[in-house]
Amino acid sequence: MLLLSLATIFTLVVLLGSGVWIAFALIGTAWVALQFFSPFDPGPILASDFWGASYGWDLTALPMFIWMGEILFRSGLADNMFRGLSPWLNRLPGRLLHTNIIGSGMFAAVCGSSAATCATVGKMTLPELERRGYDSNMAIGTLASASTLGLLIPPSIVLIVYGVVTEQSITRLFMAGIGPGLMILAMFMTYLVLWALLKGNRNGLTGADESGMSFVEKLRNTWSLVPILLLIGGIIVSIYGGLASPTEAAAVGVVLSMVIAHFNGHFNRDIFTSSLFAAVRTACMIAFIIAGASFLTSAMGFTQVPMQLARTIGEMGLSPTMLLVALTVLLLIMGCFLDGISLILLVTAIIMPVVSAAGFDLIWFGIYLVIVVEMSQITPPVGFNLFVIQGLTGKDIVTITKATLPFFLLMLLAIAFMHLFPEIALYLPQALNR
Repeated sequence: MLLLSLATIFTLVVLLGSGVWIAFALIGTAWVALQFFSPFDPGPILASDFWGASYGWDLTALPMFIWMGEILFRSGLADNMFRGLSPWLNRLPGRLLHTNIIGSGMFAAVCGSSAATCATVGKMTLPELERRGYDSNMAIGTLASASTLGLLIPPSIVLIVYGVVTEQSITRLFMAGIGPGLMILAMFMTYLVLWALLKGNRNGLTGADESGMSFVEKLRNTWSLVPILLLIGGIIVSIYGGLASPTEAAAVGVVLSMVIAHFNGHFNRDIFTSSLFAAVRTACMIAFIIAGASFLTSAMGFTQVPMQLARTIGEMGLSPTMLLVALTVLLLIMGCFLDGISLILLVTAIIMPVVSAAGFDLIWFGIYLVIVVEMSQITPPVGFNLFVIQGLTGKDIVTITKATLPFFLLMLLAIAFMHLFPEIALYLPQALNR
């Protein structure tokens, strides 16, 4: 088992390090494992897994939610969030910096993509915050960190992928993501309030006071939030009201985003075409990675590496807490080199027997895994959100990473809370079964 494990890890590291597409790296690793360490022919297994991974009904929601996010990104609907939120945040310590957190949470609820949330909200808020004199490092930190919630707050593309490959209910996963998502948002906002109170308003660290707007003007600006709230409400009601499955709700979201963008005056043939092709490209990439991960999962099953790994860890006598600590360290290291979906697929292909043997609830573990993936989005050298922020601001990666460090630590604290109080994630899914 040791030789096979080393060969598998070596092959995967070499392929990923050489710049090979992630899907090909997963396929190549599985092929080596089957060809040299098992009596099975890799060809038929590859064909069967690719076919089996390509027609899952739940997977249909993936391109639809991606398309919805592309429409929002291109139609300018997300620009309304800043205008609608800013009048109500002037009395809160930290003032308009909270728009990064709340705006990211709202956009995450209709997008499902961390990078799209970061880019869309960042284009809207960063120039405005800079113009108003807010601390640039805190603006960057709040944006890069809060936009990772696009992976957790439903509808989440990553949760769909996890649900498909682990055969867990996507509806229950979506419900499980609500509590932790709101908790992390509250932790971010609490930290920002404490930071603002400690810093005060000297040197423009928390921006100028803009509370002179009348109540009627605030209501008028808030009206710009209505389209996005309607979109969020339409998706949530259709899923949790039993009117539609997550797949059907994704189609509802696409239609609603088109209708709202049309009446908002920012939808035309070019936006339709460009958003559709962008969604197809992204969805095909993810589907290819899923197929490669499916092949790797089968290869690991035929070589019995996960089962032996689970047996070895079981013999070590690690408590669930120590196992969780070890997994978190391992996943954070892996997350420095893999994107979120690839990390999810690689983990589910290798360590799920270990997780099951330790007695973790797979719905709870899915939320835990997504939070760790969120953390990997703001860790170099492959932190996608760091690259997005760098493109928006021109700042170096070291500066951006330092700005996100407090929020990274808050996510670690959120994992500890979830471990101590699993009901944070499991209360709503369990209520669904009553």
